[in-house]
Amino acid sequence: MKGRSISPGKGEGKAVVLKEAFSFLGGVDAKTGELSVATGRAGTSIKGKVFIFPKGRGSTVGSYTLLDMKKHDNQPGAIINERAETIVATGAVMANVPMVDSLDISLFRDGDEVFVDGDSGTVRIENVKESSVVTSIVRHGEKILILKRSDKVGTNQGKWAGVSGYVEDGETPEQAAPREIREELSIEKFTLVDRADPLTIRDTMHIWTIYPFLFETAIEDVVTDWEHTEHRWVLPSEVKEYDSVPGFGRLLTELKLI
Repeated sequence: MKGRSISPGKGEGKAVVLKEAFSFLGGVDAKTGELSVATGRAGTSIKGKVFIFPKGRGSTVGSYTLLDMKKHDNQPGAIINERAETIVATGAVMANVPMVDSLDISLFRDGDEVFVDGDSGTVRIENVKESSVVTSIVRHGEKILILKRSDKVGTNQGKWAGVSGYVEDGETPEQAAPREIREELSIEKFTLVDRADPLTIRDTMHIWTIYPFLFETAIEDVVTDWEHTEHRWVLPSEVKEYDSVPGFGRLLTELKLI
């Protein structure tokens, strides 16, 4: 993953992930490297770990807390933020802790083995695969088509989704989306109505980059292929009643369907 370099150097270690803004002042004991009760993770050591949180907060003294951690050899192996601010960035530079920001921290899990290159601003999660896929919502009147994935597909068996498939080598998402509709629904007449920016979603040990599209068709009777066992035309508001693939509700929101 490509982020932005904040503090140079390379670091690696197991991830410790916080979902809230963090202050080094009062948030960690510099003499032990352990997080405080205030973080909700009391006793968790960040020494040598890749410490991941949205952004810093609090007093500028937090920069010197990070430097104090280095003096006690308790500093994190690296830091990742969604958005760096001056306190943490200054502390990371003073303590020679590699730091990268401009990354979606929802893609990280506690215990992930993470490699951080603060020189290039790149980050890698060991043993996590990344794939690019398209998901097309096909609309007929006010209803959209949802499909139940069969047990023959590689992921998310038994869950409901749109028309989805991998972006193949040498293919653009704009080419993959209509190809998948033709293959999975056996229809030729449909029109592109809208598209949304790509979504990135973590599902266990897989990161999906999803390209969302919205198509319309006048054809209600579709014939699905082996990848699906059922299909239904439903109102977008009814999708929440179905066990859908991760991120499906978010995709509908991005396409302004809910």
